[in-house]
Amino acid sequence: MKRRLLLVIVGSFLLGSLIGVGALILGQQTPNQNRVITSGQALIGGPFELVGKDGKTVTDNDFRGRYMLVFFGFTHCPDICPAELQVMSAALDDLGAQADRVVPVFITVDPERDTPELVSAYVANFGPNFVGLTGSPDAIAKAAKAYRVTYQKFQDENSGENYSVDHSALLYLMGPNGEFVTHFPYGTSPEKMAETLRRLL
Repeated sequence: MKRRLLLVIVGSFLLGSLIGVGALILGQQTPNQNRVITSGQALIGGPFELVGKDGKTVTDNDFRGRYMLVFFGFTHCPDICPAELQVMSAALDDLGAQADRVVPVFITVDPERDTPELVSAYVANFGPNFVGLTGSPDAIAKAAKAYRVTYQKFQDENSGENYSVDHSALLYLMGPNGEFVTHFPYGTSPEKMAETLRRLL
């Protein structure tokens, strides 16, 4: 467990550093603002076609006009995923009425076990506005690649048929037009996340 947690944290840090470098290359920092103005094609995000509640097809276009908080994980995750979703929920609660502009989206990296019904029931534990998405292995792989998310099935030889999934744990804020805005590394507090969201919305 400690090994997987360390791998996730280190992987997320490295990916976050890569995103930061990409933003600096593509954009310029204004002297009096914390925002980064970028030009060209975004490095993070892209079109996806997945499956949501009741087996309904959901695409990135369904969220246009609203911000998305996107996190990749899986419902059998024992620690990182529920902890991060709880942080998202607390941060959105802290935003008050502004939270209506943000859709929290959970995309599974374990489509073998995570059915639309299971994912929808799972995210409902964190708030009524959470959207849970799954899909075919190919569709999940395509979405993960667009968001620069890495994941790998991990099976201990002593665990029988049970397995876990190692995955990067960055949380992405996407803009109303689907563009990448910023990311939150694993371990960001609800207060810090809410503060950043309030400034960027």
